[in-house]
Amino acid sequence: MNPSRLTLLISCPDEPGLIARITGVLHRHGGNIVENGEYVDPSVDRFFMRTAVEGIGDVDLLERVLKTELPADATVRLGGEERKKVVLMATTEPHCLGDLLIRSAYGDLPMEVCGVISNHETLRKLSESFDIPFECISHEGMEREAHEAAVMARIDALAPDLVVMAKYMRILSPGFISKYKNRILNIHHSFLPAFVGANPYRQAWERGVKIIGATAHFASEVLDEGPIIAQDVIPVNHNHSPKDMARNGRDVEKRVLARAVRFFLEDRVVVTGNKTIVFE
Repeated sequence: MNPSRLTLLISCPDEPGLIARITGVLHRHGGNIVENGEYVDPSVDRFFMRTAVEGIGDVDLLERVLKTELPADATVRLGGEERKKVVLMATTEPHCLGDLLIRSAYGDLPMEVCGVISNHETLRKLSESFDIPFECISHEGMEREAHEAAVMARIDALAPDLVVMAKYMRILSPGFISKYKNRILNIHHSFLPAFVGANPYRQAWERGVKIIGATAHFASEVLDEGPIIAQDVIPVNHNHSPKDMARNGRDVEKRVLARAVRFFLEDRVVVTGNKTIVFE
């Protein structure tokens, strides 16, 4: 990886000449654009741009100059190629956690897993087999507020860029979510907005669906309604039982979750309202 490579994410009201002004600033500061994408959301008349650039010397100066060239309420985010710190949260199901640990250990995802937090001991051996610190914070005998306070204290001690709910089967309070707004990524074992809540595969079986899927999204105060980052589906038929659907669905879940994590790690996601712009 090129240590001088930066990723620039811009969001601002749309107006003529934005691309020329932005690329002009990058050129004057010695930047070489190696990847670029733009999008205008016509519903809110807002411009979005993701640019990967190499050769920038003074990053702070670049950010200050860019802000003078853009509309007043523009947001400018600059990211480097350093690996982001990630905390994984899980309960008892191993497939998503194991997949992310493998991808991290073998360099498929550019992240540093700094810890696994669970409310059960079940996945300790799995986590520790990758030399990842595991902490069980049991919810048994604890009020919800006290349990969440203990979990948040551990997250804060690890100071991650991203928290991933890798099948963490507890509903988080609005206060918990707002503290890490747009930094908690969840995998839902259903193709949202269909079959929200518990037992989606049985719901799907009872409805007689012909596809099942998975949705990775940012956690929000309203259950399963946060901004969607990635989705995928697979076909099923009348021969599939709810158990068959759940088994097949696990493969979709881990694939979709890994995609969404990659998009976040590579600074490809911009949240706008209750949806995302993803520069794939």
